[in-house]
Amino acid sequence: MITFSIIQKSHLESAHRLDAEYYQPEYLKTEDILGKLKTALLSEVCKITDGNHSKISEKFSDSGVRYLRGMDLSDFFISDADPVYIPEEIYKVLKRSYIFQNDVLVSIVGTVGLISIIADQYEKLTGNCKIAILHCKDIDPWFLATFLACRYGQAQIKRKVAGAVQTGIILKDLANILIPVVNGENQKQVKEIIQEAHKNQVLSKSLYFQAEDLLLKELGLKDFKPTEELSYIVNLSNVKSTHRVDAEYFQPKYDKIEKILNRFRRERLEDMSSLISYGTVPTSPYVEKEGVSYIKGENLRDCFIDYTKLVRLETDSTKLLPPKFYLKEGDIIISQMGTVGRTGLVTKQEEGWLFASFTIRVRLKEESKAILNPLFATLFIENISRPYYLLRRISQASVRQNTDLPTIKDLKVPILPKPTQDKIADLVCKSHQARKKAIELLEKAKREVEEFIEGKKHQR
Repeated sequence: MITFSIIQKSHLESAHRLDAEYYQPEYLKTEDILGKLKTALLSEVCKITDGNHSKISEKFSDSGVRYLRGMDLSDFFISDADPVYIPEEIYKVLKRSYIFQNDVLVSIVGTVGLISIIADQYEKLTGNCKIAILHCKDIDPWFLATFLACRYGQAQIKRKVAGAVQTGIILKDLANILIPVVNGENQKQVKEIIQEAHKNQVLSKSLYFQAEDLLLKELGLKDFKPTEELSYIVNLSNVKSTHRVDAEYFQPKYDKIEKILNRFRRERLEDMSSLISYGTVPTSPYVEKEGVSYIKGENLRDCFIDYTKLVRLETDSTKLLPPKFYLKEGDIIISQMGTVGRTGLVTKQEEGWLFASFTIRVRLKEESKAILNPLFATLFIENISRPYYLLRRISQASVRQNTDLPTIKDLKVPILPKPTQDKIADLVCKSHQARKKAIELLEKAKREVEEFIEGKKHQR
């Protein structure tokens, strides 16, 4: 279906844009709807700045002052999946880029339009130039963040994106985004929904941490502190048997982990499984709405499937694929490339979906599930095997690390008492439910804002 817009020459001149992308019907419809409302410019309700422009990535560390990047905005609230920090002395000279509680952040380079609100209080916080920092003045920040994340905020942000190889939006254009004027009572209503979402996200993180903590405790790894040895001696016979000569493979920390885990009964994944296989390559360009969902490594998060960046393939293009490429409830998906070893358990909702070629699916035998909880196995792979076993096998000098079927098949999972496994799995499941609730509340808040704009809900 071809879409087109007819634009008057005067509109072209006032916008200073000639590219057809700028005049998509969706953007024009948003402009028309907001034009009928009382609005204010973003620059009128916020002080707008951006993050640090100096190159300081070589100064990143595991402690110090939290330093945010565009990728850290993926959760609406700040993501703690892969935090980086900078030294205090560098932070002191970045005063223009200080970030405070209740500030709203917008990613403005690369993946443009990610929104986060700083819901928690940080002693010190800053970020890079891929982030716009909005210090709110005459608007509730929780309402503003929700509007920018909803359909009408995103349409305006995406419309102002420019660039070819590296897309982005400049602060001057961001400042001209229209914000609907909504009374305080309705702003408060949206704020309360988002704050409830935040509570659920905090609960989700807490439950997941408890699951990780209990897993480490039961395996005897809670107090284990891996160290990088500067030198060590390895027998020639070990080098020959492993077919490896790189020093990293023989780091003593890996053997220490093995000794601790050897105290338990352990079973190879291949012996416990009826099927272990790679996924399929895309069979069509990605489609936005109708189609078969296609899970990639980036969709594996906290032992389940994350729908945030989920893509779909055209249904007709997938009809000739063999049954082995379709998922069943209880399958475990493992990322093969990129962040190797990220895992996700397939639920009933994802049954019949496809999984990507750079992921590996493990399907446990029914009889194996009597002694091995699939969600416990998923957490073990994510939290123990990924940092130790899998990284040991793949840590060779290469541009992009990856694992393979033989490595996954040979992976040994400890068989803890079933009640212990179930207890750990239950914590992960409850964490997932809380996160799912947080996402549902966020969507509800965005709908509330959209309905105010569309006149479906009257302001109080």
